[in-house]
Amino acid sequence: MMSDKGFGENATQKTVGITETSLRDGHQSLMATRMRTDDMLPVVDMMDEVGFHSLEVWGGATFDTCMRFLDEDPWERLRTLRRHFKKSKLQMLLRGQNVVGYRHYADDTVREFVKRAVGNGLDIIRIFDALNDLRNMEIAADQVKKEGAHLQMAISYTISPVHTLEAFLQMALDMVSMGADSICIKDMAGLLGPVDAYNLVKNIKEKANVPVQMHTHYTSGLASMAYMAAIMAGADVVDCAISPFAMGTSQPATETFVAALRGSPYDTGLNLGKLIPIAEYLKKVREKYSHLFMGMQGVDVNVLAYQIPGGMYSNFVSQLKEQNALDKLDTVLKEVERVRREMGYPPLVTPTSQLVGTQATLNVLVGERWKVVPREVQNYFLGLYGRPPAPVDPEVQRKVIGDQEPISCRPGEVIEPELEKAKEAIEPWILQPEDVLSYILFPAVAKDFLVRKYARTVKRDVGLGEALEGVAYPM
Repeated sequence: MMSDKGFGENATQKTVGITETSLRDGHQSLMATRMRTDDMLPVVDMMDEVGFHSLEVWGGATFDTCMRFLDEDPWERLRTLRRHFKKSKLQMLLRGQNVVGYRHYADDTVREFVKRAVGNGLDIIRIFDALNDLRNMEIAADQVKKEGAHLQMAISYTISPVHTLEAFLQMALDMVSMGADSICIKDMAGLLGPVDAYNLVKNIKEKANVPVQMHTHYTSGLASMAYMAAIMAGADVVDCAISPFAMGTSQPATETFVAALRGSPYDTGLNLGKLIPIAEYLKKVREKYSHLFMGMQGVDVNVLAYQIPGGMYSNFVSQLKEQNALDKLDTVLKEVERVRREMGYPPLVTPTSQLVGTQATLNVLVGERWKVVPREVQNYFLGLYGRPPAPVDPEVQRKVIGDQEPISCRPGEVIEPELEKAKEAIEPWILQPEDVLSYILFPAVAKDFLVRKYARTVKRDVGLGEALEGVAYPM
């Protein structure tokens, strides 16, 4: 029999904040991060008036794609958005010692990046690590605190025998001891259901005593249910995207959550009328980029069946088609589970999802397990990505790295400082200190981009050849 009590009547009055993601994760999830800064600017003033908890505008894949595909300077994008957003807090996603790249970088690079990111306008930095190895977050977290920005540390949510409620709670407590101002539960694959969301948030709120934010993707269809359960358990903020850039592999829709919570103890306090013009503008942007949009409709059942991110599944289909081996798809998916177990149950997020996926595919296509092992997977077993959540299989480890001894220290400790060498390498084209960081993070891409940017800025074609003795160029 239905209760006559109102929705959430027993809840304490608590405004829920919304972090708007359409200018970063929304377009990264749906259209390969290809939205240009010029397409963002017309809507910034409208967004600035809404009263969002924050806007996620930078980090993740935006840094790489700005230079690689859009011929834009990611640092200039950040400065431009900061100038236009006069009222709102801006935030980014940082991969710990990976920064925004695909390998671990030296400590001097990590510290300088955080310093410049905050200096160019960021208020909140969300830090995660693919293995949930807190050692890989230490340097970045320490520098965020030194810069006076808000440090949000993220738990990479996944499902395995070792990823228990108790383990996640201990991780949250450790993050608070490292100075975290808030905790984000980051559910990359959309695996988090409402029951686990409620229990996880409730326990962290009770024992860690810091704000908790929820981030998930709609891929499995669980996202809205997980958010509502998390909110009722005490979550302070949820990540949403304006409707044209929501759902599918992105986040739940901002407008939907504003409407759903209106009049409840969790009312966001946001005005739906201010969101409609933003949605109308972004709908036109979506139409402009329609050729890039992923065609996923509804729920991707493979996420629920195999607990892998939607993008990882589509990569398998693409790769096996190229090899004329699509009939082996089910075998590869089963192999993923086995490889992940042997590698110590890493969460399937960049870059570990690529490592597990590639190895599983090779094991099936070669016909002998662990016969062909990429260098990156060898580095994983050597400890260069960090400490796996559970011990790796010792027999597999022997096959992969022989008698070599994995490192036991924090991976960043074995990487030589990088800043000075990079300055020397690109000295003729440096127009701002941030250019050195762009080069370290993506040397091949930045090398071409920085030369083009230099030529545009100084109105002089410096040529595309290697610098000779630092100043001259071959004819």
